[in-house]
Order: sequence, then C-alpha cells, then structure tokens
Amino acid sequence: MPIKAVLWDVDDTLFDYTTADRAGMRLHLAAEGLLDGYATVEDALAHWRRTTDAQWARFSAGEVTFEEQRRDRVRVFLARPELADAESDAWFARYLGHYEAAWALFPDVLPVLDALAAGHRHAVLSNSSIHVQERKLRALGVRDRFETVLCAAELGVSKPEPRAFHAACEALELGPHEVAYVGDHPDIDARGAAEAGLLSVWIDRAGVRAGGRGGAGWRRIASLAELPAILRADTRFGAPSTFR
Repeated sequence: MPIKAVLWDVDDTLFDYTTADRAGMRLHLAAEGLLDGYATVEDALAHWRRTTDAQWARFSAGEVTFEEQRRDRVRVFLARPELADAESDAWFARYLGHYEAAWALFPDVLPVLDALAAGHRHAVLSNSSIHVQERKLRALGVRDRFETVLCAAELGVSKPEPRAFHAACEALELGPHEVAYVGDHPDIDARGAAEAGLLSVWIDRAGVRAGGRGGAGWRRIASLAELPAILRADTRFGAPSTFR
C-alpha cells in the first residue's frame, strides 16, 4: 500500500535547532557575564548541551513536566539548585530572546515540502510541547504545511514509544503502514518509528553513519532531497533499494 502521509520531527529535522541553540546561548552567556567561568566558549556550550540532554531525557521519561525540565536546565547549568521558579523562568526567557533570533529552516525543507505537496499529507510528531512547536512553525512560515501538530507534553507519551507514533497515525486516520516518519535521532525517531510499523527515515545531516544504510527496518538519508525517491519506492517489503 502506498505511503499517504509523512510525519515529521521538528528540531534538527526541519528546524536547525543545534545552530540556533549554540548561537543563542553564546550571545546569552556573554550578555549574562558568564563566559569568564569557562576556559573557552566551546566549553560553556558543551556544558549547556550536556545539561539540556540530561534534563530532556528526564522529561521524555515522564519524570518532570516540560516547564520543570527548563527550570532544572537553568539550575544545573548555573549550579544553583536553590534558584526559585520565577528566577529560572526569567533566565530562560532571556536566553530564548537570543535563541529565537537565530531560528531558521534547513535549506532542503521547503523544496521537499513543495515536491511532496501534491501526493502526500503532512503532520508533525514532536517530543516537545504544542505551544513551543506551533509558535516555532508559525514563525518559520510553515505551519500551514501540516494538518496537525502533536507533541509529547500534551499526548502524555513520548517517542520512541509506539503509542506516540500510533496516536499520530490515528489523528490522520491512517494505518502505520500508510505513514512515513522522518526524524534526526537514530533511536528516538528512526528505531522508534520502525518498531511502530511506520516507514522510518533517519535524516543523518551530520554524517554520523556516512555511507551506511541505516538500521533494521529504517532508512538513512543525508538530505531531505532523497526523501521523494524513498516514498515512491517503499522498500520495507523486500524491493531493491536504490540508495546507500
């Protein structure tokens, strides 16, 4: 059965989150006078990245709310566990001002959405919150490209749980075998979607597995320009693949 819809991850799939986060945090730390505490700017950014990843994992596991993980990112990064919620929120809000100024889509996003517009429906499944991703997609000028936006904070379940992917398929009134999922994380996105029965595509922009084919049940691409060919030749059921 042909693929009728594409589900998309947002951060580091459609939206260049890593670049925006690094640029925003670099400016924020300079404005806050915090760079003197690190040997280099890269050390400071690496600390923020590790802190973000650790707190996001707690949110994804259901241990904290979306708002709590943001506050705890600030407390851990500043080594100030006593910081009040209001102070953490204010610090994070100042960072957001710098981060949002750097928002941008990857250059291959609009061309592939245009190429697939006539033949496929589109929706978003993100491990973030609806408030954040709706606002982001509108600011980037692409919200109207997607029928619906579903997020873990509101669904109550996160990728890679099959229930998250199945909830998105149900919203589209399609079976998993009729839906493709495109995301940047090999475990959370690629393996999760494959195990949920979707056609799973991993966008490996950084070349983590250069020259590789992906993993069991999922495909690897280096650019979204490769996606239309994959959707035309769904190889899940043994047809020969035309890409590496």
